[in-house]
Amino acid sequence: MKIVSLCSTGSCCPVVKITDTQVEIGEKGNTCVLTKEQWETLRDKIQKNEL
Repeated sequence: MKIVSLCSTGSCCPVVKITDTQVEIGEKGNTCVLTKEQWETLRDKIQKNEL
């Protein structure tokens, strides 16, 4: 599992947790779980400035 914090302080911001099967984005009590396919689609759209 890879965990990436979305801010420099580390504990107060949402994180991205990446496993072999899914990606979880958010913080305690407020998360979104994506399949790897959904994650790749989201990542592609962000990189293409579609979002």
